[in-house]
This record gives sequence, C-alpha cells and structure tokens, in this order.
Amino acid sequence: MNLQDFINSQNIALYMKELPVEPTLEKSLFPPKKVLGTKLENAKGAKKKPIALRQSTFDVAAKMRSLSAEITVQSTEIPFFKESTGIDETTRRELISAMGCNNENLVKAISDQIFDGQVNLVKGSDIIPKAMAAQVVQNGVINYSSDANDGGVVVDYGVPSNHKVTLTSTDKWTDPSADIVGDVKKWQKVLTNENYPKPTTLMLTETTFDNTFLVNTAIKGHLNGNVMNQNRILSQKDYLQFAKEVMGITVVFLDDSTYYPYEGASAVQYYENNKVTLMSGTTLGNTVYGVTPEEFDKTHGSGKLDTTMVGTGTAITTMVKEDPVTVDTKVSVMPIVSFDRADEVFFATVG
Repeated sequence: MNLQDFINSQNIALYMKELPVEPTLEKSLFPPKKVLGTKLENAKGAKKKPIALRQSTFDVAAKMRSLSAEITVQSTEIPFFKESTGIDETTRRELISAMGCNNENLVKAISDQIFDGQVNLVKGSDIIPKAMAAQVVQNGVINYSSDANDGGVVVDYGVPSNHKVTLTSTDKWTDPSADIVGDVKKWQKVLTNENYPKPTTLMLTETTFDNTFLVNTAIKGHLNGNVMNQNRILSQKDYLQFAKEVMGITVVFLDDSTYYPYEGASAVQYYENNKVTLMSGTTLGNTVYGVTPEEFDKTHGSGKLDTTMVGTGTAITTMVKEDPVTVDTKVSVMPIVSFDRADEVFFATVG
C-alpha cells in the first residue's frame, strides 16, 4: 500500500465534511456563485459595471492575505490564491511504519493529524472571501496584500462619493450630544431621493453600538422619559428596541473575530469599530469563484493531478514526491466579491 492511498485529495475532502460548518453573515450577504471564466468582468460594482483594480494607498495593517496571491495591478483576472504544505519527516516515517505493520488505528490517528494541517490550508482559503466581504460591507472597496512588504491592490466598486461620510468633532456618534436619529434619517433620504429602496438595516460592531447609542443623551432621555423605565437601569436590549421601534431600523452586529493576514503578522479584526453601514434587503451581491488551473486540469486537461473540489471553488491537490517519498498538498482558490448593489448602500465613519 502506498502513502498516497492514505494522503490524497479525496480523503482530505472527506475528513473536512465531518467538521462542523458555521453559517456566516458574509455568505448570506454575498452568496457563493461559480463562474466558468476567470475574468474580473464576472464581478460587478456600481451601475453593474465591471470592477477595476488599482494600486493601494491604504495602510499595510488593513490588508489581508491567508494564501499567497498571484496578481498584478494591470490584471484582468480574478485574483488567484494558492498555498501548499508537506508532511514533516518524522510524521512521514511514522505513517510509513504504521502502514508496514498493518496497524489501521495508528494509520488513522496519524492520517487525521496530517489532515488537520491540510484542513488549515482550506480554512485559509475561506478567510480570503470572508475578509473581502467584510471590507466591502464597511468600506465599499477591497484592499488586500499577498505579502507583508508589497503595495497591495484595491478592488474599486465605484460607490458614489455622496454615499460615504466621515463625521468629525461633536458630530461623531461617540459624542453624547450627537444626532444619531437625525443622521440615519438624512442618510436614508440620500438613497431614497435617488429612487433606491429605503435602507432599514444598520450594520456595526457591538462595541460601536455600545459606544454610541448607549451614551447618547437624546436616546437615553427618550428611554428614561418612559414611566416604566424611570426606576430601572437601561440595558443594551432597550437601545436595540429603540432603534427598531422609534427609528425603524434593525441593528445587525458584525463579527468580532480575527484572522492572521500572513505568516508572522498580528491578528486583524474582520470588522473595524466606529463604522456603520446602512442597507436594504438581504443580499448585496455574490462571492464569485473562478476556475483555478487545478480545477481546469481536472476537467479539461490531462487529469493526472489528484484534485478534489470542496465548497464552491476551492481545489485540493496532492502531489507525490519521490526523493524522499512524501505527499505535498496544495490548496487553490479564485474568489472575488461582486458588489452588485454598490449604489444602494450608505457608509459612515462615526467615531
């Protein structure tokens, strides 16, 4: 029995299927969609026009990377991310010895240990579209990097400039005197005046909500003005109810988890504090997955590569090396966010 009989793309994919999958806001807002091509024209921005790539001027700390990217500023292709990993020599020898002893339990235990490492690669491929979607939700652009030292690339969706605002001085929502209710009404009117649906969903981090709504003098005064509330301490739930009943908006708290953009980097939050986004409806576009070279070869090429597809567009490929005999695993993916409703969203920096 050969090493590749145990460590192959199908077994890695089967191992992954047994792991729990959590639904995410990003997948709801940008449902995955497979396209046959690799061109950026498959992804749309404002006015349904194809999106553009340009050199980044953003701070390096905000960029993302989990798998390595192959891209140039002039690229017309969907970004291609890939990363590979091998089996360390000690584990390789342990597995071969267990195979030689026909010890199935030991072989499975060592294989699962190897699969854990390979699964981390696949999880890395999931970080990319999630981080892309998070930046679109808060900024209307994507800024990502494949290396700690490069200039990065921005995906520009052409969000109208009057659909973005940065509050200053006492207008900031972190100031107790800020007019949160008036601001939301004003921003809603910007969109409805252009014949877009009235946005009734407000997306922000829980920290941002607590640092703005819960300290606001006018909102607190309104809630305390209720006879039922005069002798009790107000909770976050009271402010959420105020937003829904008085302002007519549903508050959605954004994920507060973190990821590592690249090896050696500090953890980065998917979502920043002090930013809010107003939207209508339940979706904003799609996460578009192109066909990776590995998937293309599996379908149309020689078929010699051991490739299995997982999810919408992630390719797991294993490659046998003979000196010494070992198996390397490569994960590749071509994701890009299509922000079809870029005209219908309002972005604000409020703190």
